[in-house]
Amino acid sequence: MSGWFSEKPPREPLPLGDEYFQGELGDERRRMVEQQLWARGIRDQRVLAAMARVPRHEFIDPSLAARAYDDGPLMIGHGQTISQPFIVARMTELARPGPLARVLEIGVGCGYQTAVLLEAGAHVVGLEIVPELAGQARATLARLGHSRFEIHVADGWEGWREQAPYDAILLAAAPPVAPAPLLEQLAQDGRLVAPIGPADDQRLYRITRRGETLEREEIFAVRFVPMTGRAQEPE
Repeated sequence: MSGWFSEKPPREPLPLGDEYFQGELGDERRRMVEQQLWARGIRDQRVLAAMARVPRHEFIDPSLAARAYDDGPLMIGHGQTISQPFIVARMTELARPGPLARVLEIGVGCGYQTAVLLEAGAHVVGLEIVPELAGQARATLARLGHSRFEIHVADGWEGWREQAPYDAILLAAAPPVAPAPLLEQLAQDGRLVAPIGPADDQRLYRITRRGETLEREEIFAVRFVPMTGRAQEPE
């Protein structure tokens, strides 16, 4: 993915002070935010601040800590990955999770995207189909002091109707089509941000509810792991 974006340095200074980069591997987080996010056009300051604060290295195996802030995805086990930092930031920016927003996250994985959403001010309902990953994510988020979340072991295709509607829904795995139950669970002006399509032809989309109308925007080509469970059953 990294080759799709310019590596030119930012034309203006990053609008975040040193206080955002305190703690372990702070210099690596600064380089990630400056070179991978700010230089590529991420301008939502709430998103930049969240990405600066969340310690990505806490969500991966310690043996991969030296690569935690690399410009690419990393394996987290069970055939799943932690997404490239730019993709996490861009999806968060597209979702626009304002303070107290209710967000449904499909495919929690290790919990990194969850933490970024929480730092941006959202309340997160997360679904993860792999029980081991769900348990690890809960433990890591709690250890880092987060509380405005709940993670359920569930197939994300059906969403989580108990707390619908949602201001934003994010998918970290690609279904072949946008799941109808998720679209039904969007609030007015709610945004679904998801990779959609087969493994060899995925696009990132933002779908926004405007009354009974769904506005669909194609963002750019991506490559995610396929959504499992109901998404793989024939229609």
